[in-house]
Amino acid sequence: MSDEINEITEGHSDYKPADSHDESIKHQLSGMYQNWFLDYASYVILERAVPHINDGLKPVQRRILHSMKRLDDGRYNKVANIVGHTMQFHPHGDASIGDALVQLGQKDLTIDCQGNWGNILTGDGAAASRYIEARLSKFALDVVFNPKTTEWKQSYDGRNKEPVTLPVKYPLLLAQGVEGIAVGLSSKILPHNFNELCDAAIEYLHKREFKLYPDFQTGGSIDVSRYNDGERGGVVKVRSKINKIDNKTLVINEIPYGKTTTSVIESILKAVDKGKIKVRKVDDNTSSQVEILIHLAPGVSSDKTIDALYAFTDCEVSISPNCCVIDEQKPHFLTVSDVLKKSVDNTLSLLRQELEIHKGELLESLHFSSLEKIFIEERIYKDKEFEQSKDMDEACAHIDKRLTPFYPKFIREVTKEDILRLMEIKMGRILKFNSEKADEIIARMKDEIAEIDKHLANIVEYTTDWFRMLKDKYGKNFPRRTELRNFDTIEAAKVVEANEKLYINREEGFIGTALKKDEYIANCSDLDDVIIFYRDGKYLITPVADKKFIGKNILHINIFKKNDKRTIYNAIYRDGKDGIHYVKRFAVTSVTRDREYDMTLSTPGSRVVYFTANPNGEAEVIKVTLKPNPRVRKIIFEKDFSEVAIKGRQAMGVILTKYDVHKIALKQKGGSTLGGRKVWFDRDVLRLNYDGRGEYLGEFQSDDNILIVLNNGDFYTTNFDLSNHYEDSVSIVEKFDINKVWSAVLYDSDQQNYPYLKRFSFEASTRKQNYLGENKENRLVLLTDEYYPRFEITFGGHDSFRDPIVVDAEEFIAIKGFRAKGKRLTTFSVEAINELEPMRLPEVKKDDEEEEVEENPENLDPDNGKSEDDIIDEITGQMKLF
Repeated sequence: MSDEINEITEGHSDYKPADSHDESIKHQLSGMYQNWFLDYASYVILERAVPHINDGLKPVQRRILHSMKRLDDGRYNKVANIVGHTMQFHPHGDASIGDALVQLGQKDLTIDCQGNWGNILTGDGAAASRYIEARLSKFALDVVFNPKTTEWKQSYDGRNKEPVTLPVKYPLLLAQGVEGIAVGLSSKILPHNFNELCDAAIEYLHKREFKLYPDFQTGGSIDVSRYNDGERGGVVKVRSKINKIDNKTLVINEIPYGKTTTSVIESILKAVDKGKIKVRKVDDNTSSQVEILIHLAPGVSSDKTIDALYAFTDCEVSISPNCCVIDEQKPHFLTVSDVLKKSVDNTLSLLRQELEIHKGELLESLHFSSLEKIFIEERIYKDKEFEQSKDMDEACAHIDKRLTPFYPKFIREVTKEDILRLMEIKMGRILKFNSEKADEIIARMKDEIAEIDKHLANIVEYTTDWFRMLKDKYGKNFPRRTELRNFDTIEAAKVVEANEKLYINREEGFIGTALKKDEYIANCSDLDDVIIFYRDGKYLITPVADKKFIGKNILHINIFKKNDKRTIYNAIYRDGKDGIHYVKRFAVTSVTRDREYDMTLSTPGSRVVYFTANPNGEAEVIKVTLKPNPRVRKIIFEKDFSEVAIKGRQAMGVILTKYDVHKIALKQKGGSTLGGRKVWFDRDVLRLNYDGRGEYLGEFQSDDNILIVLNNGDFYTTNFDLSNHYEDSVSIVEKFDINKVWSAVLYDSDQQNYPYLKRFSFEASTRKQNYLGENKENRLVLLTDEYYPRFEITFGGHDSFRDPIVVDAEEFIAIKGFRAKGKRLTTFSVEAINELEPMRLPEVKKDDEEEEVEENPENLDPDNGKSEDDIIDEITGQMKLF
């Protein structure tokens, strides 16, 4: 389609349809439609929807700014007046102009607004144009206009002149962003940070690499890993800023670009209606800042709800940029870097033009000042020949003759226009003429010309200084509002609220959430899958439904977790009707939905005789009893599943026995054979993971916790669930050790800010506590987990003459609770407190000294202590009955 659009703009931008009322001309309808469509498409692309590369403005925006410049007198103008004035240049009515003006004003860059201009956070519209006012901002006056470097064209009715493009000396297109839909193409350029654009321009001028990422007025955080430099095909994810007030309340402080608090709240309520999340109430307290309070239902995890908000609501959105601009009367698809480079090149060219124009004006002024000085000092106007001249030509000739000896001093040739201008000098000016002052003016102009020549010779540095000036002058008003982050991928199935219950009717072979009178299986959501094992060894995975037929002879059914490598299935099956018994251990991580699989060898008559599902890879001990057989000496034996390797689900397994089995029973429950779970912390996304990203925290058993210490002194402990969220201000994340000793040096505000030392151990608590004390003004100097730390105190102020002292923390203070105030280090003025290398290390027990603790899994005797002979007699008696 882009090739067609290029053809449109190349060949048909000046197209005028033939006169359809001329009966002498024959018209083909298809040709008429084609020509008219091309003409319309060309007009929409070039004159309506797509911004120009030179100034970054759409035509309506350019005309608004041009009109405001013509109206500018430093005071505010009614928007209705601006709209009416703009209609001299824009032939599309006041509504389109008013909407474009409000959008420009809300970007808070080129227009200084007064009155109710709406709220981009809530989506509230602006007041009527007769009530609000506007004027050009100081930035716009500095950057956007210069009639001397502006190329002009006739307006649509020929009554006025309007700029082809405005001489904008800044990447305005990237600073404001733009969105427009034309015929066959669209443009979506995201806004970028003012200061970063200045920095990138400077980097480009010095031929260094630079990178640009979007920045939004609404804040939030953004993942730019697939931004693709703003080119079409790229995508960015933008998230709200969600914080926890407490375990029952969440607050949204910033929202994604392009969304409003109204649309975000509506998306939350829709997710609640669909059962994706459980929320008790949503309050909107937004005014100048976003504040959406989300009150959670009882028993709902706040961390899981945060993930669900990102997964199912407008708290996270994906934006696909499409950097399409008009350049040389054609639409082009560029990267953000290309746009910046072209803009900076254009700025450099405009600054050069302005310098050259100013230089030309100074040279003209210098030329005439030199002529005037000689004309007055030489008293040429007093010459008799001049006074007795018959006409103007003779007078001009005389002056030219008198100036001829001074021609080498002049910048250019003296023209008749110069002489006529000299003759227009009034006598009052001649009488007040001061030769010394004239020399000063001439010298000053020569200095200015020399400075301009210097700037022209070093135009790159001059342009660099221009961008530095803009950053210094306006940059403080544009801090980065959107945080750059890498987002973890949230799987919707893992965070959706399990608001349904799964039931089974074994007799009829149905499962579903609507079978409320039947056997309960588990809580589930509409996104979950169910794994079903049958007694013949078949198994399948199928989605949750209201009611679904799955068949009978079900051995095991539960909610399936995709890519779960820790749920291990222990099974024993008989191959065929009278075949060998095999034992196997396997995991089911990923299969095709509603496709039947087989854990046996698929021999007809196969049957599963023992089966357990173990969520952490537990391996039990079973007791196998064989049917009496003269060839078998021992009919009872035990099998430990921990001796069986975990293999793929299609593996045959190992032989348990070749003889007929009478009974298999659980002998002893076992522990996990997978060991603890290795956990890492990724500071980029402030989340835990099991994939080796970030800081390794250790191997965790089910009852282990993680210690979180924040910069403000708060600490708490959590489990190692992947759904946990952690704050930006986290300073320490590690496996919690209740016996670990910490040493903290802090300034106590209650004690005249004297430095204190305390030694303590953190406590396990999900509630935030603070080890710095109740006074929020207390300041931490350092926190260390060295067992025998040493600190050097350097004195300052009036006590700077004192030698530094070294404090051994273990000798200075005993270990106490984290709430203890600690012990004061000194009452003198302190310059610095630094930690030194420890002189000793804690003793480590030798291997033979370590206490060995053996875990004894629960022992279950399925035969209640019966002897083997008793069991044989029992089996024989049972067989006689049949």
